[in-house]
Amino acid sequence: MSADALNPTGTPLVEGKYLMYKDRPLVREGDTICYGDLTEKYILILEIFSYKTENGTKLPDKILVQVVESQDQNKIVRQGEKVGLYEAFGYGLIWLEQALGKTEG
Repeated sequence: MSADALNPTGTPLVEGKYLMYKDRPLVREGDTICYGDLTEKYILILEIFSYKTENGTKLPDKILVQVVESQDQNKIVRQGEKVGLYEAFGYGLIWLEQALGKTEG
């Protein structure tokens, strides 16, 4: 295992295959969705607070959107609450790109 595959404490990072979106991993565990590369300075975290049912399908409703430092996730750079996964992820992507200094336009 290379030194690149270790976190700051020297223990191995979780290995495996992840869903990739725009060349960054997208991982969901329970009501938490994490998006971003831990080798970059910031990552995006979406916390699903509530669900609604439409046509018999359970959909995320209220979502907390946070851009945090990847090495210390207690350091929040930006946060807000959005309704629906589409809106939450859309805003989160923009905020993450701004935090990483990669704004396009």
